[in-house]
Amino acid sequence: MKNAEHIKILNSLNILYIEDEEKIKENVKSTLKLFCENIFDASNIKEANGLLYKYRIDIIISDINLPDKNGIEFIKELRRIDKKIPIIILSAYTNKDYLLEATKLKLADYLTKPIDFKSLHSALYKCVDEILENSRYIISFNNNIEFNVLHKKLICKEDNKEILLTIKELMLLEYLIKNSNRILSVEELKNYIWGNEYEATESAFKNLLNKLRSKIGKESILNISGVGYRLNY
Repeated sequence: MKNAEHIKILNSLNILYIEDEEKIKENVKSTLKLFCENIFDASNIKEANGLLYKYRIDIIISDINLPDKNGIEFIKELRRIDKKIPIIILSAYTNKDYLLEATKLKLADYLTKPIDFKSLHSALYKCVDEILENSRYIISFNNNIEFNVLHKKLICKEDNKEILLTIKELMLLEYLIKNSNRILSVEELKNYIWGNEYEATESAFKNLLNKLRSKIGKESILNISGVGYRLNY
């Protein structure tokens, strides 16, 4: 069933929401959290760029009127780097010039404020459709191995067979993917996988890391000496 599948997909994605008016931001964020667990918010483009650098972002929702840069100009710059990431514009503007500029940016949707639940709901579904159409949910490694983010399956492309992952291997891989734009310390990874209540040994972590590397390729997880680990794909 399409609605159930879209809800499931949305819940697994990272959404970046850019809005400088605090009250509006909190209201829209509370609505977004009905669909998606991982909402990153920024009040300006500088903060947004920092989050884009640090995290893997799947959907961007942005206001036009921002304090440090026009939202349209920000999206134009972003489109030079990423032509396919789904973007929703939220704005009080209904000016034809803005609408004309927006149509050139391959937006998933352009919504005028105040935003109603139904319109936002529909726009998010359009984003999921784009993600599915462009296969943005497939992570390809350099050794004919693919990970389907939505279905949590590791596949060998040569024979189209699934490579089974343990629960902890899956947790490690998904966390590396969600944070693929930054280096993760060993301590952060250990805390995420085993929790603060359990003191994981260095050998337990290394064993888990090596098992995952054996399945996705040794070079797919880089060791940044003295700092931590980062996914490479």
